[in-house]
Amino acid sequence: MYREAEARMAQRRKKRATLAGMLIAIGIVYGDIGTSPMYVMKAILEGNGGLQYVDRDFIIGAFSLVIWTITLLTTIQFVMIAMQADNDGEGGIFALYSLIRKYGGKLLVLAAMVGGATMLADGILTPAVTVTNAIDGLKSIDYFNAFLGTNQWYVVGIVLVILTALFLIQQEGTSKIGSIFGPAMLIWFGFLGITGIYNMFGDLSVWQALNPLHAVEVLRSPNNKVGFMILGSVFLATTGAEALYADMGHIGRENIYASWPFVKLCLLLNYAGQCAWILEHRADGALYGMEINPFFQMLPQDLRPVAVVLSAVAAIIASQALITGSFTLVSEAINLDLLPHMQIRYPSDSKGQLYIPLVNALLWVGCVFIVVHFQYSSRMENAYGLAITLSMLATTLLLVVYLQKLKKQWLLGALVGVVFGALEFVFFLSSCGKFMLGGYIAVLISLAIFGLMLVWYRGSILEHTHSVMMRTSGFVDNFRDLRADAEVPKTTDNLVFFTTSADPDAMERDILYSALDKEPKRALAYWFIHVNVTNQPFDRSYSVETFGTDFMFYVKLNLGFKVDQKVNVYMYQVVQDLMASGELPKQERKYSIYGPAPVGTFKFCFIRRTLPESTDFSRIDDYIIWLKYAVRRAIGDRVKWFGLENSNLIIEHVPLAIFRRKPVVLYRD
Repeated sequence: MYREAEARMAQRRKKRATLAGMLIAIGIVYGDIGTSPMYVMKAILEGNGGLQYVDRDFIIGAFSLVIWTITLLTTIQFVMIAMQADNDGEGGIFALYSLIRKYGGKLLVLAAMVGGATMLADGILTPAVTVTNAIDGLKSIDYFNAFLGTNQWYVVGIVLVILTALFLIQQEGTSKIGSIFGPAMLIWFGFLGITGIYNMFGDLSVWQALNPLHAVEVLRSPNNKVGFMILGSVFLATTGAEALYADMGHIGRENIYASWPFVKLCLLLNYAGQCAWILEHRADGALYGMEINPFFQMLPQDLRPVAVVLSAVAAIIASQALITGSFTLVSEAINLDLLPHMQIRYPSDSKGQLYIPLVNALLWVGCVFIVVHFQYSSRMENAYGLAITLSMLATTLLLVVYLQKLKKQWLLGALVGVVFGALEFVFFLSSCGKFMLGGYIAVLISLAIFGLMLVWYRGSILEHTHSVMMRTSGFVDNFRDLRADAEVPKTTDNLVFFTTSADPDAMERDILYSALDKEPKRALAYWFIHVNVTNQPFDRSYSVETFGTDFMFYVKLNLGFKVDQKVNVYMYQVVQDLMASGELPKQERKYSIYGPAPVGTFKFCFIRRTLPESTDFSRIDDYIIWLKYAVRRAIGDRVKWFGLENSNLIIEHVPLAIFRRKPVVLYRD
């Protein structure tokens, strides 16, 4: 049944692009990059000192940089190359890592963690930047500008109300309102294109920017007061490119291929309109010294309220896409054992929609902090972009390994690494120029998330390397005798342990000790469950080792990195299958509100390791494992992650390591 469902899913992915699929893509995928016209040219102007300090060559050169940045990074690298590196139709940094992690190396997992951490940081920064820019558009309307005056706290208050409402609705799900995202964003991109066309006729020479030589010349032009650091502002035009790759599994590669030309055209038309307006008004002294946003200023007064409403809607949709993407990203990281287990809810029947309360709360707190701390959208833009350059660099590294190791395309991999790696590194260096102006916030957020991933990953390795393994088959007789010993009170009919061992005949000493030594636990059947996260996103299969018995079962659940690990659901099917095959005797349960049942009672035993006061770890590893256990106590509850919070549980604590230090000997006086 599961494989048939997966086959149908794969067939759907292979279908050609449809108008409905393209509309969904426009509503889901392009929110981040689609809102960039609200702040890119504004950031470029402010970085150069304002309207009075720009000339024609500067504006043409800046527009050329925008055109070729979008073309090289978004169109060629992500749409044309990266989207070919799909994992059963799925994209994104963790899907790419899952494809190549078998090649090992600490560099690969570190790159995946850097990419994941910076994308989660983007999930905090994007809602704050886009919504604030949209509401700042009120200042371009004479009536609202007179009301708001110089008190930015009015804008901050409106932004906080919108963001708080946005994060509150996450727990209810967004499937109902999600249906309007496509039409709303289609209207938005149409608005971008039409207003751009209307204004660009004021100076069609802006299209000289199609010549990349103008992009090169502006970098060394004396009229460019910040030199190549201008790329830090230009890069904002391509933020969201990684979302095309990450969301590929939701709407299909073909729908992105078909819709991207329309989206790119609308973006470039709007940038052209803004540049034409700047060239037409750069001599207007009345605008000197003002906070100018060409996106709103190029519109007639009567149309600006419409622009503010549309931009606010687009900003909310872009923020929603980033929030949902953050939930998915965290879920994938948990499955790959890069983050602690967190409670996940499914607020609607929409496929793939999930809600992680803790992540939602942290994103909201982060957004509120960004808005209150910076207040002005221009200041937030300084923090924006630096994290994404690191994410793109990490993706490029993994993409090179994918092309060279998995696809054996050594030349293409080398070209991707040299060309795009160098380009992104230059953007990273230019974005570093904004570090003290606000970029430090993006770095601190990314470092905090990366640190958590690193602690969890390293801690898991330490646990695994310091686990003492014993041969399971050597204890079959012990379990048989315990099962038949009527003098020992029966603990349950089915006793379930969770093992990290992928080998049925290698079991953690702690599990065997718990079952046989520490208050021996008599049961009709003993289950040892191992959850194996596969490279394929939607794998659902299992294998069973019985050790030649009808009461000991090692079950390996092979689950894709996007599949929910609800063990209680899968165990029900496994038990039914084994009873049907005769490998598990029926367990008569007489007393139940539902009447007699063929399956007995279950208890799930969780063994939680603790850190003793004395270990053989290094000082650094001591701190790492201590931090991991502290995080686990706070948020990493595997009970809820496996869907067992309402089940019968046995929780035992054992020390982590077997110590090799010389014991202290007492001498009798």
